[in-house]
Amino acid sequence: MEGASQPIRVVIAKVGLDGHDRGVKIVARTLRDAGMDVIYTGLHRTPEEVVEAAIQEDVDVIGVSILSGAHMTVFPRLIKLLRERDAQDILVVGGGVIPDEDLPKLREIGVRELLLQDTPPAQIVETIRRVVAERGPR
Repeated sequence: MEGASQPIRVVIAKVGLDGHDRGVKIVARTLRDAGMDVIYTGLHRTPEEVVEAAIQEDVDVIGVSILSGAHMTVFPRLIKLLRERDAQDILVVGGGVIPDEDLPKLREIGVRELLLQDTPPAQIVETIRRVVAERGPR
C-alpha cells in the first residue's frame, strides 16, 4: 500500500549510444537529495532493459536523458513497451537536448513531461513531484 510517506521511485536511464552522463548523474543526485529513491541504469541501455528495470523496481517514473537526437525513436519504443507490459502507470519523463518542434509530438504519444538542458535542478524535482501527484495513487 502506497502512502504519503513512501518516497517517489525513479529509474534514470541513458538509452542508446549516447555516452554523455554528467548531466544525468547530476539529475540522479538532485532527485536523491530531494528524498526520492533513484535507480540509475547506466549508459547504453536498450528501451527493453529500461522498461524491465522500471517494472522490477516498481518505480513511479522513468526519466530518460537524451542528447543523441534519438528521442523520436527511443520515446515511442518506451511507451509501446510499457503499454505491452500493462505498465502505463509508470510515467515517462524526458530530458536533455530535444528540438522544440518535437516536443508536442512526444507529449502526444505519452511522454508526460520534457525538461530541456537548461532546466534548473529545483524545477526538475518539482516536475517529478507534480506528475506523480497528478497521476495519483497506483
